[in-house]
Amino acid sequence: MNQHQILRALIVPVFGLSLLASRLEAVPEDAGAHKTINVNQASASELERLPRVGPKLAERIVSHRSQNGPFRRIEDLMEVKGVGEKTFSLLRPYLAVSGPTTLAEKVAGRRSSKPPASKKASEAARSATTTSNH
Repeated sequence: MNQHQILRALIVPVFGLSLLASRLEAVPEDAGAHKTINVNQASASELERLPRVGPKLAERIVSHRSQNGPFRRIEDLMEVKGVGEKTFSLLRPYLAVSGPTTLAEKVAGRRSSKPPASKKASEAARSATTTSNH
């Protein structure tokens, strides 16, 4: 091996490790922590932290759990009135059937993927359509 090959063999791994170390430093400590609600232990107020879950649905979940026993799988939550496939898909990342509840704040739920149009923009579009029709 000549010096050039030895130098390349040393630089590439060292450079790769330095890139990895800089990325690890940039990640906040709790960024990897997955925040969940244990649906088998959570109170109604804790369940309300979930997106699109209000007081009534939270009470239905607690009532279902007390009448039917603990949820075996997170998918069993769809047996509760008000939790369909769409709502469940929004809740899924935050659900657990065991372990501690670690979700401490309310998660905002999205109603649609499109941002709402501003009132002025919708009025302008309406008046443009009306004007072009006359």
